[in-house]
Amino acid sequence: MQETIIPQSLVVTMREIRIRGFNLKSEHIGGMMHIFIKTILIFILLMSFNTVNAAERLNGAGATFPYPLYSAWAYDYSKITGIQINYQSIGSGGGQRQVSERTVDFGASDDPLQPDQIQKDKLLQFPAVIGGVVPVVNIGNVKSGQFKLDPETLCKLFLGEIKYWDDDKVKKVNPDLNLPHREVTVIYRSDGSGTTAIFTNYLNETCPSWKEKVGAGKAVKFPSGIGGKGNEGVANYVKRAAGSIGYVEFAYAKQNNLNFTQLKNAAGNFVTPGFESFEDAAESGDFDKKKDFYLWLTNAPGKGSWPIAGATFILLAKEKTDANKNVVKFFDWAFKNGDNKAKELVYVPLPVSLKDKVRAYWKEKGIY
Repeated sequence: MQETIIPQSLVVTMREIRIRGFNLKSEHIGGMMHIFIKTILIFILLMSFNTVNAAERLNGAGATFPYPLYSAWAYDYSKITGIQINYQSIGSGGGQRQVSERTVDFGASDDPLQPDQIQKDKLLQFPAVIGGVVPVVNIGNVKSGQFKLDPETLCKLFLGEIKYWDDDKVKKVNPDLNLPHREVTVIYRSDGSGTTAIFTNYLNETCPSWKEKVGAGKAVKFPSGIGGKGNEGVANYVKRAAGSIGYVEFAYAKQNNLNFTQLKNAAGNFVTPGFESFEDAAESGDFDKKKDFYLWLTNAPGKGSWPIAGATFILLAKEKTDANKNVVKFFDWAFKNGDNKAKELVYVPLPVSLKDKVRAYWKEKGIY
């Protein structure tokens, strides 16, 4: 913090001052000036404190999908730079809303905004990392990776058309499992969610009846089940409710020891979620900076691709150049130093070529 200098004009050395016809003796003027100077000093110090705090803290809000990674990156960045990243995990809908209302330095969303919406709201958008959404189940003794789903069965479960776990359609995909006659409980996101957007976009692509009856988006009306707030809420419900099925970002499944499923992909192969299958899906993506990187990665064509993969995006208010430069410094640091942490948490770092595209985009917008 810079040293505060008291202007010489505030220093009083006269023994007596005449003010508006009154004679004030030195002890009177001394007391008044002492209070006046203290008030000025407090004001200056408060202004300095606020300026320093503004420079040393960035406020962001949005997607719960990347929250574990952003938290880890922010912790490491703060240790090196002293700058705090205050990120609130409130869901993609909240992140889009808050950045549009200019109440945060950056928003985060797994539901990419189309270029016309970016223009309308005067925003900037770029991808930060890639991950996967996974179905998770709580079915008796079934362990992670044992239970298999194809698009049709997954769709019918979430439509509420399959009522029990030992239904013939489920047993057909899982002939080697002894499934209980237990009622299915669907757990979905109750808040506006990019995770839901990725999940329902996948169902929309692969299941005509889902597209007809429900559709895709951050917040859709699920035909049945219980809503949980955030990835955390869905994870907690699935963990506690026997017979349940939900969907969460993979890091939440790992952290909460949830039983994730295999899923049949576009190539016809049953694949397990993980770094390799997410990376395979990411390699199929053609991100275009001219379109503000708008792209979905669901139902990717690769032989080993996880079918419910997606990028998560950062949103900036176009006119907030100074704040945007500070946000970009953080993500540029993460692009250079955060890949190992991303892999540790089973996210896929952006390929080098995509990072270069993002940096070129920043330069074009005058924030890098």
